[in-house]
Amino acid sequence: MRTRSILLGLVAALAAAVAPLGATTLIQLSLNDLITLSSGIVRAKVTGVRTDYRGADIYTYYQLQVSEDWRASGLTPTAPQQIEVAVPGGVARGVRQTVAGSPSMVVGQEYVVFMWTSRSGLTQVIGLSQGLFLVQADANGNPVLVRPASGETVVDKNGNPVTDQALSISLAALRAQTRSTLGGAQ
Repeated sequence: MRTRSILLGLVAALAAAVAPLGATTLIQLSLNDLITLSSGIVRAKVTGVRTDYRGADIYTYYQLQVSEDWRASGLTPTAPQQIEVAVPGGVARGVRQTVAGSPSMVVGQEYVVFMWTSRSGLTQVIGLSQGLFLVQADANGNPVLVRPASGETVVDKNGNPVTDQALSISLAALRAQTRSTLGGAQ
């Protein structure tokens, strides 16, 4: 828990330091980081999208129909539920705001989303584009999760620039890694 607080504090401090520059720098998160730092991990289909202001910032809000909630239910499917996830940036009232590194989702597509909820109650994708995986089918029809490499500046936990890598993992392998990483934490 202490490591999680330190890492989230580091992410917040880096975001605050970079915000005035108008650029985004992502702290590289491993798959294990995504699993342990997320307050929620869901498999869901996007059913709707809206944008609106939150203070001076514009957010795009995605409505998700959850088919599996891995953090809440110990990796077992749950009754379908609707949730909303906010992503910074979008177009509201004729004004466009862009946030480099922010992911976008497509209505009708299925994703695995690693989420965190801020103190204000806003649920977001953790690590921006790093925490969003598109669900696709492999040649045998088995679900595979795909995340392209980020085109934004990515640094390691010491602030050194690194090259982000695309990730592809089977849904079964991610379930196993999540179970292993969380161990008795659920």
